[in-house]
Amino acid sequence: MPIDAPRLYLVCYDIADPKRLSRVHRYLRRLGMPVQYSVFTVLLSPRRRPRLLQALSKYIDPREDDVRLYPLSEHMERVTLGRQILPDGVFLVGGKPAAAFHQFEAGQ
Repeated sequence: MPIDAPRLYLVCYDIADPKRLSRVHRYLRRLGMPVQYSVFTVLLSPRRRPRLLQALSKYIDPREDDVRLYPLSEHMERVTLGRQILPDGVFLVGGKPAAAFHQFEAGQ
């Protein structure tokens, strides 16, 4: 994978205030795909990752809230239990990214 290639990240957050929680959730819904209410996948280039963090920092209180980004490998093993929110045939790792990911990469 080239050093400047987009990479899939798992974005997880724990926000103490309901108003801030809602803002972070709405913001991430525009950029990625929700996996659970406080967990999203987002495709980010190395240039876009700092921009995402800067934007999220405007919505949170760092003394009370926790936001984390975990890079995902295309070749990692996936294990799931229970009801899944994604339709059959939709995977979070591997394959081509969804249109929402391309919108963020294009700066929209």
